[in-house]
Parts: sequence; structure tokens; C-alpha cells
Amino acid sequence: MLSLFPDYISFSDASPPPKHTRLSLYISLLPSIPPGQCLRRTMSRFRQFLRTFFQQPPIRPGARKASTTPASLLALSMASYSTTVTKIPDLGPAPEDASSKPHHVKKHGNTIGFKNVHPSFGDGVGFPQIFRHVVWPQLIGNLKFPDTSPPTVNVVKPDFLPTRTASDKLRATWLGHACYYVEYPSGLRVLFDPVFEDRCSPFSFMGPKRYTPKPCDLADIPFVDAVLISHSHYDHLSHESVLTIQKHNPKAHFFVGLGLESWFKKAGLKNVTELDWWEDAEITLTVDKGVDDVPETISAQISCLPCQHTSARTPFDKDTTLWASWGVKSAGKSVWFGGDTGYRAVPWTPLDVDDYGPKYAHLPMCPQFKQIGDLRGPFDLGLIPIGAYYPRVAFSGMHANPFDSVEIFQDTKCERAMGIHWGTWALTMEEVLEPPKLLQDAMKRKGLPATGVFDVCEIGESREF
Repeated sequence: MLSLFPDYISFSDASPPPKHTRLSLYISLLPSIPPGQCLRRTMSRFRQFLRTFFQQPPIRPGARKASTTPASLLALSMASYSTTVTKIPDLGPAPEDASSKPHHVKKHGNTIGFKNVHPSFGDGVGFPQIFRHVVWPQLIGNLKFPDTSPPTVNVVKPDFLPTRTASDKLRATWLGHACYYVEYPSGLRVLFDPVFEDRCSPFSFMGPKRYTPKPCDLADIPFVDAVLISHSHYDHLSHESVLTIQKHNPKAHFFVGLGLESWFKKAGLKNVTELDWWEDAEITLTVDKGVDDVPETISAQISCLPCQHTSARTPFDKDTTLWASWGVKSAGKSVWFGGDTGYRAVPWTPLDVDDYGPKYAHLPMCPQFKQIGDLRGPFDLGLIPIGAYYPRVAFSGMHANPFDSVEIFQDTKCERAMGIHWGTWALTMEEVLEPPKLLQDAMKRKGLPATGVFDVCEIGESREF
């Protein structure tokens, strides 16, 4: 049976102890750890998980100054086009219950937050689950952080197209973790989930740190027309990065889920449109007079679509802003961006047990991705998360593993896909190079080619579709 878990984790094959014996078991284990060491480890792990899950950057002055874009490129990105964004008032193809908004949490008739409505999310992730399945196994030596020492993922300098009309193909460049820069043959340029800081944390001096360097600076990207943000967690939304984008691309428009617009407005960004699941907007770029060799207009449909995740930037705003996946269609080419999502919550399983085996076939899968494929697909390219999934019992409801990712790939009807959400920060406990290995195994299990259909690439590398 194929193991989905790293070999260095030595959980017992026995089932977890009954609830009434767990406390006594934990207490009985404490004498084996020196009290001072236990306290230091506990506080260290506690701080790390606070940094990971309770995330909100302050609006801090004195942020690092971005590098300067060459004047010719800056002039093109600033002056060549005027941008208009129009929300489409009527829902496009959507499930029957979309208009009733079952994912909204309401109080006195007002939306105060959001929720995952399908059983595939499970019971969610809270500190008790994190302590039991992640912190405690580390304290007793059964779970280790992954080794991030080089070599890990190769990083190359990106080679962006010099003009908007330089290619008739869809071109996608991985910039690390969940960030992709997509160049459409229509001339549209879209940036997904840009985070270019060393740490994905509220603090510049502590928190998860990159083990692979960024491939370029944001100022090196020649054109940015639209920026799509999947949700508010720090590894997907950076205060410093969005301000840098605005500085070098003042006409860039940001698309976010419900509730996030106010965060951008407080940060001084005004070109923001927030959408609910299944809502659409049209972005149109119109060329200024006197500019030659560029399309007169560039247009695209931006679609806010569901996923299975959470949001938070502080301990006090959990799930008050909407998480989303995105569809972007322009001149006959389409991309689905999965952002950050789970697919299927699984229980605790022994190390050598396949949680896609017959014993777990009854576990519900998230139906939203099949709805996306049936109602909004097919897509030329899917950008689908494959990492940050172990231990599965703690993270599966909100983070897909590669076997989940292939299911999502098929459900959403993507013709090709690239793996995201790995290779940059060690957010969970799987080995850093395990996701692409399991992705090939998952493709073969489905009778699909191991490479050439759903792939990974070097950070900074571009692929054409």
C-alpha cells in the first residue's frame, strides 16, 4: 500500500487512545522530558503556530524600499492604458443555491462572516487539534520539521515577455509558493497571490522564513493589470507587496473576496473590487491615443469561485473575510487559480495506510470543484495547490495533498495544470520535495501521464500553453 506520509514520522500503527485515557497518557509521558526543555519547546511551537494561523500585518512605516523599474517600462505600464472594471449584476452559470448564499454567516440579517458548508471540511482546525497532532508529537520526538537545507527547489531568473504582443500563447511563470504571473496572448497580465517578503508573518523578524529565494523583485515585472488574492493568510496576502505593486503599477486593479476591500482601502489602495462566490466582473484596458503596436482594447472576465479554506489575519477576525478560487478568461484563453484549498477531511490514520483506500472511500469530497468544472470550465490551465498537508488529520480539510489535487484537476476540467503552494516556506511537516513526487504517483494512479499534463517547475520558470 502506498504511504502518503514521510518516512521519518514514526506514529504507532495502533488507533489513538480513547478520550478518557488521553490526559493520563500525556501526563505519564511528561517525566521523560526535562521540565525546562519541555517548556521551551512548547512555547517555541506555540509561537510558531500563532504566527502561522493568526495572521495580520500592521501598517508599519519604514517598509523596505522597492527597487526602481526601468523608466521605459514604467511609462508603458502607467500611461499606455486606462482601466475600467464593471461588476456584472446578474449571476452567470451557478448552482441552484448560489443566490441564497449558504456560506454566509448572518446575524440580525447582516453577513458577519463565512463558513464551509460541506461535510468535506470536517471539524476544522483549532488549537486542540494542532496541539494533539502536531505540537505534542514534536515534543515527544515522533514528528520532525522538514529539512530545508539546500538543495531543494531550483530558482532561476524569470524571462518575462518584453511587450504585450510578444506571444500568441498563454504563458505562466511561477514566482514561488502560490504566486504565478500569467501573460495572456490578448496582452492581459495577471498576478496571483503575490508575497515577496522573506517571511510570511505579521513580523519582519520572526515567522516562517523562505528556504528558497524569490526569483526577482516585483519591480522587475514589466506589466501588472490585475492582481487576484485568494484569501487573507500571510502566505497569500502581503501588505508590503501590494503597496509595491501599486507604486510601480498605479493602474493595477485588485480583486478580492468579500470583506477584504476595507483592508486594502485602509492601506491606501483604491483600485479594488470585492466579489462573492459565483460573481463576475469585467476588466477592460483601453489604449491611450498615439500608442502604436499594442491592442486597442484588452478585456477579461474575472470570476470569483468557491474553494474550501479559512481566513484570518489576527486572533480576532477568523473567517470574517471570504476565501476564494478565481477564473480569468481573456480572448479565448482561461485560467483557474485554486489559491489555497482542501478537498476531503480525513481522520487519523497509521503511517502506512492509504487514506484513499477502500476503508476511507466513504469520506465526502468537496462538491464545489465539480460545480466549477461543469458550470465554468473547461480551463486551459489550472494553478492547483499540492503542498502544506501533513499531518493529514490536522490539515486535510483546508489543504489538499497531491492525491486531492489530481481529483480537483479532474473536477474543474482543466486541460493542463501546474502545482502551487509548495517549495517556498515550510508551513507543515511533509518533506519539502515530497509534493512533486506524490503528484506523479497520483497521476499514474489515475491512469494519466506522470508528466506533461499536471506538472511542477523551477521557481522563476515559464511554461507556455
